[in-house]
Amino acid sequence: MSSIHEPEVKTTQAVARQITGSTHEEKHFKASDTIRDIVIGMADGLTVPFALAAGLTGIVQASRVIVTAGFAEIAAGSIAMGLGGYLAAKSDAEHYISERKREVREIEQVPDIEAAEVAELLETYGLTSEESRPIVEALRKRPEAWTDFMMRFELGLEKPDPKRALKSAATIAGSYIVGGIIPLSPYLLIKTVDTALLYSVFVTLIALFGFGFFKGKISGLAPLKNALQTVTIGGLAAAAAFGIARWIGH
Repeated sequence: MSSIHEPEVKTTQAVARQITGSTHEEKHFKASDTIRDIVIGMADGLTVPFALAAGLTGIVQASRVIVTAGFAEIAAGSIAMGLGGYLAAKSDAEHYISERKREVREIEQVPDIEAAEVAELLETYGLTSEESRPIVEALRKRPEAWTDFMMRFELGLEKPDPKRALKSAATIAGSYIVGGIIPLSPYLLIKTVDTALLYSVFVTLIALFGFGFFKGKISGLAPLKNALQTVTIGGLAAAAAFGIARWIGH
């Protein structure tokens, strides 16, 4: 398997050192797939059981019923969310494999057309035909690297982790369970459901605020604004569930 990491290929930082005589390292925080899965699982885990518990409190005055229904929902929700994450990751992997096979076939069968596409891609970055020609010729000598280039720059696809599907399913499901236990915990400790609801609202809104702040931080958005939006959405969902349940129950 050919690799673009060959001796004659210089990194961006190496070129910068050669030109300026100094090192400039750019530091960007990029949320990993695992972080994204945690965000997905926690978002629904905090909101859905919270709204369910609040809704049941509007018509049921028994903590045991609310806790039982809440944990049943957490079990079903975590399985459904985990399965969704698994299928999504599996679909991404299958799509990547399919597209890569197509690119390999095109490079073998119509190399001139593919070479012209490389030149067009390089021109979008401001390179002239003369500047792109040696790059095109170098890639033509390295079919594997050529395929990698087309996958990345023509199709915008990155090679997925082969274990990604199972990791995604486990991470999303686990995050959903952790998030769902938070709004239910007061009902486990307090027998009076109305009092338990107040504590559930308190701890869940704090958790939603912290989660929203963290999500905003890792995504490069305004953390405080994101935190307030997350609290508002979760609070409205719970309020709507509680109000509808109380209205129908009476």
